[in-house]
Amino acid sequence: MRAPIAGPETPQTPYPVHLRGVVSKGFGRGSKELGIPTANLPDEVAEHAGKTLETGIYFGWAGVGRDQAVYPMVMSFGWNPFYKNEKRSAEVHIIHTFPADFYGEELRVTVLGYIRPELNYTTLEALIEDINTDIRVAIKSLERPAYAAYKTHAFITSTPATSA
Repeated sequence: MRAPIAGPETPQTPYPVHLRGVVSKGFGRGSKELGIPTANLPDEVAEHAGKTLETGIYFGWAGVGRDQAVYPMVMSFGWNPFYKNEKRSAEVHIIHTFPADFYGEELRVTVLGYIRPELNYTTLEALIEDINTDIRVAIKSLERPAYAAYKTHAFITSTPATSA
């Protein structure tokens, strides 16, 4: 059984890691196969993130487009061995139900901690079960005051300078 909370009581170096990019089309697996939609950051943002982050599953806060709302998120950063990706990706699951896709909108992510390494799975069901555990861990981890404080950080609450 995994721990219900990830990381120390306060974010430690290298966190926070701030990522920003326009939501791009991914492989279409999140919603269709997993029932867990993801917003993909552009390849160049994933490359930049790789200078600071190891592959794995992370938690933090996310904001989308001109919406001032900030939501908890989990991010898979890496190769997704179950799917045998040929390039590293940053796939963000925002823990909120949106009424529609938001491709082309700016996604702002503040990564605050590491949950676990990326793993290969023998079944889709095992992958889905672990993602759902990651979501629960992210929510509990973000409840701590030092992490919750980042929900109002200027980076995550800022809106794009121009509208599309």
